Amino acid sequence: MDQVAAALFPDFSRGRLQQWIRDGALTLDGSAAKPTAKVRGGQALALDAEPEVTTEAQPEDIPLDVLHADEDVIVLNKPAGLVVHPAPGNREGTLLNALLHLDPALETLPRAGLVHRLDKDTSGVMVVARSLRAHTSLVDQLQSRTMSREYRAVAIGELISGGTVDAPIGRHPVNRKKMAVVHNGKPAVTHFRILERFAGFTYLQVALETGRTHQIRVHLASEGFSLLGDPVYGGRSQRRGKRAPDSQELVAVLGAFQRQALHAFRLRFQHPADQQDRTFEAPLPADLNELLLALRKYAPASQ
Repeated sequence: MDQVAAALFPDFSRGRLQQWIRDGALTLDGSAAKPTAKVRGGQALALDAEPEVTTEAQPEDIPLDVLHADEDVIVLNKPAGLVVHPAPGNREGTLLNALLHLDPALETLPRAGLVHRLDKDTSGVMVVARSLRAHTSLVDQLQSRTMSREYRAVAIGELISGGTVDAPIGRHPVNRKKMAVVHNGKPAVTHFRILERFAGFTYLQVALETGRTHQIRVHLASEGFSLLGDPVYGGRSQRRGKRAPDSQELVAVLGAFQRQALHAFRLRFQHPADQQDRTFEAPLPADLNELLLALRKYAPASQ
């Protein structure tokens, strides 16, 4: 029955349909049944279920930069410093709280429609599901790796060339608050391409095949580099590449950049309504633009 229900009601996940069957909200010929019940042609499945509140978080009037919105999705440009989802120590003032204020109906969706996340200090484009149909579709695209995510990043050090890091990621064996490349981790693939070289730094385009926690930061660190301003995988004391010029102006700019230099620049996915590819971009934020201008001025690439 649950297999047939998944085919007849594609807007909903199979797990949700199974629960509705158990609860009696999804019936077979007007009667309750088990998810494993055998079905045959000519029988009728009927769904009578009310959306349930799935979060205890409260709406908060937090301004959001919405790039696009329709009945199925919201695409937004998340600012650096905004936590995506409530957690111990961050129960309020999160993106989820802001979304519930923007659209109270999101309270009936898992995680208020959030299907992926960015680190607190990473800025850039995100998509939020606004319907169960969209939530199921976007989660499927993430799991099948058909959703394309492209980032802009500034790394400490001079990368020789682009490439791919294919290395599993899991919890750090000693520091459980960090992630690391470990043999028993989950598969993770990151592609790097050099956009611009500076003396002591490299401006990168980064594309993800997978979405592991801190994936870009961990994979860069595993290659002997780190993101500028990354306090976890680089250390705030490490602000400059070895070949960076000894410029007071540059030192001041680097010292003022108080987050990891990582921005989710472009997002492509199939729209849940028509399955057509849609691409959205979030322009570089002011702090990252100012950083790049300073590097071009005070740390031009060595000849």
